[in-house]
Amino acid sequence: MAQPQAQSERRTNWTNLLFFTLTPLASLILAPLYVYYNGLSWGLVTFFLVCFAISNLSITCGYHRYFSHRSYEVHPFIRWLYVFFGSGAFQGSVLQWSTDHRRHHREVDTDNDPYSINKGFWYAHLGWILLTEDPRHTHLRCHDLEKDKFIVWQHKHYPWIATFVGFFLPGLVAWAIGLGFWAGVIFGGALRIVVSNHSTFFINSACHYIGRQPYTDTNTARDSFIMAILTFGEGYHNFHHMFQADYRNGVRWYHWDPTKWWIGTLSFLGLASKLKRVSKEDILKAKLQMEEKLLVAKGASIEYVASLRQKVVEAQARARALHEELKRMKSQMEASIQGSAAAVKFAQIKRDSRQATEDFRNAYAQWLAYQRAFQPVRVR
Repeated sequence: MAQPQAQSERRTNWTNLLFFTLTPLASLILAPLYVYYNGLSWGLVTFFLVCFAISNLSITCGYHRYFSHRSYEVHPFIRWLYVFFGSGAFQGSVLQWSTDHRRHHREVDTDNDPYSINKGFWYAHLGWILLTEDPRHTHLRCHDLEKDKFIVWQHKHYPWIATFVGFFLPGLVAWAIGLGFWAGVIFGGALRIVVSNHSTFFINSACHYIGRQPYTDTNTARDSFIMAILTFGEGYHNFHHMFQADYRNGVRWYHWDPTKWWIGTLSFLGLASKLKRVSKEDILKAKLQMEEKLLVAKGASIEYVASLRQKVVEAQARARALHEELKRMKSQMEASIQGSAAAVKFAQIKRDSRQATEDFRNAYAQWLAYQRAFQPVRVR
């Protein structure tokens, strides 16, 4: 039996090299020429932005959070749309994309990470795509996806599907709405593909290179608001590497994460279900551990900081337990009369819950005050 090639014997992937050379070149030449001869209309700008949004959301909602991480369940029709429009992003089949991404999480920052930042910024950004697959990993696939006939069909016929969805479909749509076939091919096709690809690739490169690490420093992943803007919420990458099963990347309500908003909208409409969320307790624990590490590095007392952190964690746990008990009793008391013993106990637990919530807020405020006093440096 022939021995597999070593990783150093990987060859240039000429198909990818030509594609990632010619599409930017075509965009840089054809887009300005089109605008010069035909002008730039708001209709054309809107068409480009809509194509860009559909392309990126198919990757972030579909390829990434649904197929790669199974962070929620979705209606078969929406699933089909993810596969169809995701093909036009020219980032590979669902099977290949998910295989690489799961290995990235499993082997992050190691030699087996397909786009390890430790091999250089540009290698993580694009260089890894310009090489043939490491022979050591060609047999590794996502077994759950390999059992899906539709996903396997897309994988086998991917080049034809991608070409149709990525170039011809935007051209046909643009022609149908009066913009012209070639306007669609140039702006909804080539230019959109270039912008979409490189904004996505920045998650593999920039989000492992610059930004903050509020939840973990066990890997190079970082949170970047700027990258979140460019990638429909994927820029909160430190959170994602810590809690990869969560359907959200931007965990706060105000975090820019259109992907989670889309998934939430689907859930509201009954088209998505079983949305996975990490508990507030686990998120806060991770955040406090990182902040504790920074405080100690600044010279704070290990014992005192640890006691403060434990106080916050215990106060939050007690507040959460009482809140859950309150909800359970409320549902049981819906048919009860106010003067019953259960009502008296309910009132007591309600008071305890309010006090526990206040205790948690005070403990966390004390933690924040101590943290500000030391002015901990941000991880770069």
